Amino acid sequence: MSISNFSINGTSINSTLYQGNSRQFNFLVDEPQELGGQDLAANPVEYLLAGYAGCLNVVINLVAKELDIKLYDIQININGNIEASKFLGQSEAGRAGFQSLDVDIDFVTNATQERINFLLKNVKQRCPVNDNLRNETPIQYQVTTSPYNEEVYA
Repeated sequence: MSISNFSINGTSINSTLYQGNSRQFNFLVDEPQELGGQDLAANPVEYLLAGYAGCLNVVINLVAKELDIKLYDIQININGNIEASKFLGQSEAGRAGFQSLDVDIDFVTNATQERINFLLKNVKQRCPVNDNLRNETPIQYQVTTSPYNEEVYA
């Protein structure tokens, strides 16, 4: 088995704006104005949806090639609802994350529906982001604190 490692690193710019980097790529994460942000970039859950769509795209194309299925175009749209009251600390009930996700994939192909169903079955099993969304993933936190230095943060 070969393990690949992926990571991001970054800094909090303010209460809603995060500046991150991964490999040679820099990115921002922000919230829309209605959630207190400046709307300078996609928010965390939009990045999660984009990551899922991007992963589906890669694995769909990979598996289609293996199965000799010709795909001429693919449209992937994902949406989901979040109960904001949990996220905002206004309620203890329910989940803070997506209640469910609706994934719409439109293929332009000459493959039969049966072949597309077989393709999708394989994609669901092999897509790493799908796996992370469907299964609990252990998370270890390492937290450090540093004393406040007034000269540095003035």
